[in-house]
Amino acid sequence: MSRYRELFRYERDNLLQNEETQGQDPYELTLYSTWRLSYDKLDAPARSLLQICSLLHHEGISEELFKKASLSQLDLQDLELQEESTKLLNQLGKQDSGWSSWTFQKVVKGLRSHSLIEYDTQNDTYSIHPLVHHWSGTTTEGNQHMQNLIVTIIGLSVSWTFTDKDYTYRHTLLNHSINSTASLKLEVINSSIARHIGLIYSEQGRWKEAEALQVVAMEKMRQRLGDDHPDTITSMGHLAATYGRQGRWKDAEALQVVAMEKTRQVLGDDHPSTLTSMGNLAATYGSQCRWKDAEALEVVVMEKRKQVLGDDHPDTLTSMGHLAATYGSQGRWKDVEALEVVVIEKRKRLLGVDHPDTLMVMGNLAATYHMQGRLDNAEALEVVVLEKRKQVLGIDHPHTIVTMKNLASTYRKQGRLDDAEALEVDIEKRKDI
Repeated sequence: MSRYRELFRYERDNLLQNEETQGQDPYELTLYSTWRLSYDKLDAPARSLLQICSLLHHEGISEELFKKASLSQLDLQDLELQEESTKLLNQLGKQDSGWSSWTFQKVVKGLRSHSLIEYDTQNDTYSIHPLVHHWSGTTTEGNQHMQNLIVTIIGLSVSWTFTDKDYTYRHTLLNHSINSTASLKLEVINSSIARHIGLIYSEQGRWKEAEALQVVAMEKMRQRLGDDHPDTITSMGHLAATYGRQGRWKDAEALQVVAMEKTRQVLGDDHPSTLTSMGNLAATYGSQCRWKDAEALEVVVMEKRKQVLGDDHPDTLTSMGHLAATYGSQGRWKDVEALEVVVIEKRKRLLGVDHPDTLMVMGNLAATYHMQGRLDNAEALEVVVLEKRKQVLGIDHPHTIVTMKNLASTYRKQGRLDDAEALEVDIEKRKDI
């Protein structure tokens, strides 16, 4: 059976076109021939949608993706790519600065009438049978230009905003991003699109894929805009953050020092972007146990953000959280708790209790309680954070798994060994997925 599966993988196209694999009835057609007849009857918009779907994942295809891409205000700085992506979206429902769901449904109706696409009423998404998906992919096989257009549409649908809905939506794009970039040369991707696709990977903890795209974005911005342009400097910061998440602190620090100095020169000491660069460098110092260096920068950043942005601004709250973490690394738990309690209450009020940033600080406060031996307080928070991270990020996300580990540790210290073991077994399963 394993040998048959291996042969089928390599010979699938030939098998599905081979008359010997069909029945004895002379009127029977091969599967591929049948689909080709259906394809030939489709109008141009339906063919375009089928080709697009063949380069996405075969499940979870939503109208929302095309609508968001159509309404995007992102300037690609590439007139030809902008025009071609707009032309493709016009076929599906884009109308000037709006979107026509009626037009999109008419296009989908053409595919559904030939049983080439199915509708999932529960999730309001479309799917294609894997064999149809594979066959329709043969119509675009090796077409790097078409692949790049699909990646562009995915990237256009991504907004650089961070509400709960934004995180949830970007989570739905992961499999589509993986599928559409699988055989695409990354260097052909537009710099802004690479930055947006990189965000999708980064939020799902896929650091290598994020890094590859962020390198493309940074180098292209350097070539087009120069080393001192704010967009180039921002792209350096994103890549440095990804290096940091992989524990490559020296690589992160080298980029962050350059980014901070260039931002200071171009924008001034008090500009929000300068303060962000200082905060990022402080975090990297902290990760290298350089607590005093980190604290010195973080205190400056927090005070300047309070003055420039106000006490409730998300960036101010982020800097308070970073300073709290630095205090914690020095064992100053009361100072940590005082800051984290303030940050949690403000984030709940401003972002909501389900927002990933709120959950991050709740998890940090739980760890602070744990370190002070306040295990019941730690457990109460960790249970809430775990359930909400499962809902918002998914059970396999690195942040969810970290919360599972923390809760298991709390259970062990409470003597609840069965509960701890159940979580640890689940964590081991996650590693195999």
